[in-house]
Amino acid sequence: MNTAHKKSSSAALKNKPKNITSTLRKLFHFTAPYRKSMIAVVIFAVISTVFNSLGPYVLGLATDTITSIVTKNAPIEQVIPDFMRILVILSAIYVMFSVFSYLSQYIMSWVSEKTMFDLRNAVDSKLKRLPLNYFDTHSYGDILSRVTNDIDTVASTFQQSIVQILSAITTVVIIFIMMIVINPMLTMIAMSVVVLCIVISALIMRNSQKFFNSQQDSIGKVNGYVEEMYNGHEVILAFGQEDNTIRNFKVINNNLYQNAWKAQFISGVIMPISQAITNFGYVGIAVLSGFLCINGELSIGMIQSFIQYLRKLSQPITQVAQMSNTFQATLAAAERIFEFLEAQEEPKETANPKFPEKVEGCIQFDHVKFGYTKDKILIHDFNLTISPGQKAAVVGPTGAGKTTLVNLILRFYDVLAGHIYIDGVDIKDMKRDKLRSMIGIVLQDTWLFCGTVMENIRYGRLSATDEEVINAAKAAHADSFIKTFPHGYNMILHEGAANIAQGERQLITIARAILSEPKILILDEATSSVDTRTEEAIQRAMNTLTQKCTSFIIAHRLSTIKDADIIIYMENGDIKETGSHDQLIKKGGRYCALYESQFKQNNSV
Repeated sequence: MNTAHKKSSSAALKNKPKNITSTLRKLFHFTAPYRKSMIAVVIFAVISTVFNSLGPYVLGLATDTITSIVTKNAPIEQVIPDFMRILVILSAIYVMFSVFSYLSQYIMSWVSEKTMFDLRNAVDSKLKRLPLNYFDTHSYGDILSRVTNDIDTVASTFQQSIVQILSAITTVVIIFIMMIVINPMLTMIAMSVVVLCIVISALIMRNSQKFFNSQQDSIGKVNGYVEEMYNGHEVILAFGQEDNTIRNFKVINNNLYQNAWKAQFISGVIMPISQAITNFGYVGIAVLSGFLCINGELSIGMIQSFIQYLRKLSQPITQVAQMSNTFQATLAAAERIFEFLEAQEEPKETANPKFPEKVEGCIQFDHVKFGYTKDKILIHDFNLTISPGQKAAVVGPTGAGKTTLVNLILRFYDVLAGHIYIDGVDIKDMKRDKLRSMIGIVLQDTWLFCGTVMENIRYGRLSATDEEVINAAKAAHADSFIKTFPHGYNMILHEGAANIAQGERQLITIARAILSEPKILILDEATSSVDTRTEEAIQRAMNTLTQKCTSFIIAHRLSTIKDADIIIYMENGDIKETGSHDQLIKKGGRYCALYESQFKQNNSV
């Protein structure tokens, strides 16, 4: 993996302008299938807020009713029934508030979980459509952080945030109306306090958002580094690089710490500042309302109601302040998710796909030109035809373009110019799954998943019977050692198949390829991790298998491809020599020099 390329990609991501409005719009787009439910949430949230906001006013009426005994000399026998009726109304208001609040929260929980379910499915589907280049230029840890941590961050706050924002907006509107009804002058003082709080909160949030974005990026880098170092743990120990690894982690972790504490600190000052400003507002309103009460312009009950409304008016601001850091982290996480969802995908499949009428395994490269970037061409003008049933071997120095040919045949990458034909059909005109279904592949880096040995081999053809799986293992000379495992074919392989030897892993992947019964077989350094004796056994199995298919072998160990029908020697993306082993040795060219150098090394050993 190109580390420099990964770093530049990360830097570009970090410097990309953030658009909160666009992110929110994309997030709410996922709620479109549940629009009716969202409308119900809005309606119920508004109704519950209306009932909750009526409470202080009715409570003020109750206070005025009971104090009228003193202020207006009202008879007790008349006041008490009125007071009790008001309390019944107040109780009904709070009951209705609880019912509609419960309904809004219940429906929002359902919508939230369904939305996150769809978002996770979208991410999973996106993973299948991304080109190999995306995984080559992004660390696995960062990708994993986006599809797990970032989605969990959005999911954990999505439900509460929506209902709280709806309630906050409705509360402010209704309370403003009720305060105007009580006294316009006091309302103007209260609203000036609210506006000041909002302005200060907005300024602080704007300055802290960049730190939340950096925090999410830093989390991805930490995950990427930990994942990479964990996979290379044995190498780190072998080279005594523990201290260096820890130092590097401390640098990355410190970067996360710096961004995290700045984000949390800056957003955390919103609430105490808002509360301080609101408390000053209380003082001013208490003094002015006292004068109004003395002059008979405002009753005691309405003063009580107004102060309650002022406290309620500060609650939405306090709530927003409390969740501002979480909300900003959620936005930063959502932006990273949508950047992932909007990443460039593999070219779309052709509208009119083709497929060979009869698959025989003829591969033709016709003036192929390719480079991982357009300014750095790796293969310039590659022409080659491999006939059905032929065993073709590709050799050459590191960086010659051997593995690139495999990636092109499988359409992990598309050529920049020219064509690749299989049985006369351009692979660009085939559906990728159909193309890959006719190709079996064994890579140098084995991949085995957590499961039984039987399940790992059957991965080559899921419909295969147990007998067919065992026969494939026998053909790959894997049956003998598999039977020595505890539980044999039913032994569970650990993560990365760490509980078996590297050579055994390679043999199991070869058995998987044999089981798939491919028409084209690609072996990319397939025997590099086995000993010479096992390699000879695999060669015998491969000779039997390759009689039924076209084989494409990439090898550094030239002794393994001496019996190939055609050997292609590559350098700098171009074919330099072709022919059989004997022909190329007689020619005395590049291949001969390479072979003799290996032969001398082997003899010296």
